[in-house]
Amino acid sequence: MYLGMRKIFIPLVASVLTLGWTSCSDDNKDNHDGAEGKGGVFMGGVMRMNEVEAFKSLNPIAVNEIVGIHIGTQLFEGLVKFDQNDLSIKPAVARSWESNENQTEWTFHIRQGVMFHPDACFPGGKGRALTANDFKICFDKLCSADPNNAQFDVTFKDRVVGANESFDASKAGKTLSVSGVKVVNDTTLTISLKSPFAGFLNVLAMPGCWVYPKEALDKYGLDLRVHPVGTGPFQLETVKEGEVLIMKKNPNYYGYDKDGNKLPYLDGLKYTFIREKKAEILEFKSGNLDMVYRLPVEVFHDIMGDLEHAKDRKTEFQILNSPAFNINYLGFNCASPAFDKKEVRLAFNYAIDRHKIADFTIQGEGTSADYGMVPYVEAFEKDGYNFKGLRGYTLDVAKAKEYMKKAGYADGKGFPKVTLEINGGGGDRNILIAEVVQKMLKENLNVDIDINTVPFAEHIENVSSGKSDFFRFAWIADYPDPETFLTVFYGKHVPKNATDKSYVNYTRFRNARFDSLFAASFVEADKTKRYALLSQAEQVMLDEAPIMPIFYDENYRLEQLNVRNFPENAMNYMDLSVVYLIPKDKMPKK
Repeated sequence: MYLGMRKIFIPLVASVLTLGWTSCSDDNKDNHDGAEGKGGVFMGGVMRMNEVEAFKSLNPIAVNEIVGIHIGTQLFEGLVKFDQNDLSIKPAVARSWESNENQTEWTFHIRQGVMFHPDACFPGGKGRALTANDFKICFDKLCSADPNNAQFDVTFKDRVVGANESFDASKAGKTLSVSGVKVVNDTTLTISLKSPFAGFLNVLAMPGCWVYPKEALDKYGLDLRVHPVGTGPFQLETVKEGEVLIMKKNPNYYGYDKDGNKLPYLDGLKYTFIREKKAEILEFKSGNLDMVYRLPVEVFHDIMGDLEHAKDRKTEFQILNSPAFNINYLGFNCASPAFDKKEVRLAFNYAIDRHKIADFTIQGEGTSADYGMVPYVEAFEKDGYNFKGLRGYTLDVAKAKEYMKKAGYADGKGFPKVTLEINGGGGDRNILIAEVVQKMLKENLNVDIDINTVPFAEHIENVSSGKSDFFRFAWIADYPDPETFLTVFYGKHVPKNATDKSYVNYTRFRNARFDSLFAASFVEADKTKRYALLSQAEQVMLDEAPIMPIFYDENYRLEQLNVRNFPENAMNYMDLSVVYLIPKDKMPKK
């Protein structure tokens, strides 16, 4: 089991994870590679991409799916952001920062002259300069009750001083500023934590911590979801939901590369929303898209047959690949009558053959998730995460039948017919996996499963609202740390009211032992001990089986030969401010 694990190499930034006085600054401007054609000769152009699902929202606190993150990352920035080369933390709107010795008090120094995008929410339609107070306003909003707030639970909750109290007050209709976030002056902001947290800078790179102007919130209200106003390298020009979204270069962006060239290099971005992967691939091969990611199973081997040539740029396109820091799984609503017994959930887990799904159903596009929720990362293991000690699930029909018998459903008798809800889009992979699981559960447990395919936005709504008892889901890391995967099972993320939306903990799983171990990791400063606590918590979760891990994904991206400075990474994080296109007539001759 363990020896077959693929390896992900993710350097973790030292300024985040080492104790003592920590600081960072970007006195040497942005540490980007200079573009070919220094001076702008090869710069410009419009990068054309496609998403197979429409975005749900571009309101930072409402972003909870990958399409919104991909698009929003180009429009917004926070105090810090990820480096798309190695996922380390780098300065963004904050030019530098430092912390006290135990990393509970953080001071951020804001760049002067950072401008919000021009927009009708401002007098005369012009943008204005950002100040530290804009972050204060956004963080107060992040810590307020809102049906669309999907970010509080995974950012400031239980971490920032006063965050929980502010959130609770807002539920009662009161306004209470977050006491742990203080404006020192226009360019200085401090944030106080309840206890040291090694991943705090990673949290600040998440969508909920992006900055936007109060003027936009006041003017657009709920329509902020399609009227994003940020400080990012690109600004919105046109949006037709489900059809096209166009951005143009932000002329006031603060960034420069190491050679003094102003960022972004590109003139603009164009996103289309072609739902079928086959059609998307055809558009790419016709030259109408500059990049596509995630290849459909049905054409995977035809394209990957050219992998070695593509890496050498001997074909008409480039192929980049890396292990993905994500997992695809089927989730149980643990509060539903069908799945409130762990014996049923364990039976389902032992009744399926993950290796067969990985090898034949998705044809090697990922690896079987035999051992848990957290994908294997060598750096995590070196720092104390006990992957070898985890006991996951393998196909064991006898054990599966025994668990169903213990649950009172011997040979499947009396077990209600349930529906597996999956989302459409992205080719046939979701339905192929669902159909194989459906067949295995019938053959091995004699239970009947229906399959219902719905649009992604509806799927998210149904799952978070508890309307789906059995559902397909994928979790992509918010930042490179095991904690970002295990927070999915934290009981405090489950609302007290059963009818309220449960963001993050979609399975509505509650376990006191898991919560105790997970919470203990928040205050453990020693990384080895912290990772030991997290791996123990994962084993508790596996023993209770709120999900069926299916496979760990692989990232595959196709790029046209003239795309530059666009590396693949385990989180599929995209910083298009540093990407550029070489004009076809300037391409090197073969």
